[in-house]
Amino acid sequence: MSKQLREHQARKTALVKEARALTDLVASQDRDMTDDEVTAFEALRTRIDSASTAIDREAALIADESRIGLATLAGPSVTDNRQADPLHGFRTMGEFVQAVFQAEKPGKNIDERLLIGGGRNAAAPGTFSNEAAGQDGGFLVPPQFSQEIFKLSLGEDSLLPLTDNVEISGNSMAFPKDETTPWGTNGIRAYWQGEAATAVATKPVLGLATLRLKKLMALVPTTDELLDDANALTSYLPEKVALSIRWKTNESILFGAGNGVPIGALAAGATVTVAKETGQATQTLVAQNLAKMIARLPTGSFANAVWIVNNDVLPALFTLTLGNYPIYMPMGLTVGGIQASPYGTLLGRPVFVSQHANTFSSQGDILLVDLKYYQTITKAGGMQTATSMHLYFDADLTAFRTTFRMDGQSKIVAPISPAKGSTTMSPFIQLAAR
Repeated sequence: MSKQLREHQARKTALVKEARALTDLVASQDRDMTDDEVTAFEALRTRIDSASTAIDREAALIADESRIGLATLAGPSVTDNRQADPLHGFRTMGEFVQAVFQAEKPGKNIDERLLIGGGRNAAAPGTFSNEAAGQDGGFLVPPQFSQEIFKLSLGEDSLLPLTDNVEISGNSMAFPKDETTPWGTNGIRAYWQGEAATAVATKPVLGLATLRLKKLMALVPTTDELLDDANALTSYLPEKVALSIRWKTNESILFGAGNGVPIGALAAGATVTVAKETGQATQTLVAQNLAKMIARLPTGSFANAVWIVNNDVLPALFTLTLGNYPIYMPMGLTVGGIQASPYGTLLGRPVFVSQHANTFSSQGDILLVDLKYYQTITKAGGMQTATSMHLYFDADLTAFRTTFRMDGQSKIVAPISPAKGSTTMSPFIQLAAR
């Protein structure tokens, strides 16, 4: 970005800010503009249009110089290496937030780093889209900070990485699917062929599942006092937003109702519920419960399956054995003592301890899922984060908005019928109440 272009953008930003202050004053007094105020506003609009023309002219000239290789004719040019920096020159999220906070204060110059990449996200009510005026709709958070939030959302207990996920650039995606089995009565089938016999033709039975991105949003009004503490914001805001997004995403993957949210794996018709043992006492868990859950997995799912259990299931797990051998192996189990870590393996598969599972002995306190059977789509680029000073202007608050777009649903609509026997199989299994 040339020095002249930055100057034109800064001039336009200042003019838009002055016009906004005038309209805010009139709105706060619940009245129409006076004749003098109308004249002043129109004069500002004229100067804003003039600045826009100058910006367009300078941008076009830069583009022409670049195309024909004549940039040297205009003398030395100034380039801003921060344009290529994913942090836009900011060292931390807190430093960026403080720059946004200072930009709203009267008499303060807007940090040039906020103007990099266009400097805004969306137009504020009653204004036109304006690439140079961040306060019109919110400064765009530099992409690296958004990516940091996204990484935090994919912590060790995040379920999204376990799904069959596809990043898309549009808003929806269709997935052809075939739910027939090799032993079924329809779909592609093979037949032993007798000599000179007519071949038996079969055709695939294909369905179509369409996923459309749903929006998950965190809107965080932040006090001016907190904005004064950049160190606090650097760790506080990204982590808290990430925790909430991770929780909501996990909950929707498992139990989403489908009304504006994804359809959860256990909310669809493919879920299998394993009943308690005959005569099993209430408030108990026996090894046979877990063995029968594993027996209901489709062939090939065991290698991908994970257990999801509530915290208060752990005491029962620690006491379960097959003969003299424990079936729950927490990480760091030591000879002669029990390691307190609630992670490890149960009958050979990883354990996720989660509040998404129900309390002990209720239906769904123990889940066994192969989420490769759960299809998700996410918006390419991960999180979208922006900020605005006008939404809560009268309360001395600055709003930070993070959006994450995804959708998901089970790849199968019903449990799988076996080739022999009547016990169905499913990649989504829950233990019944006991």
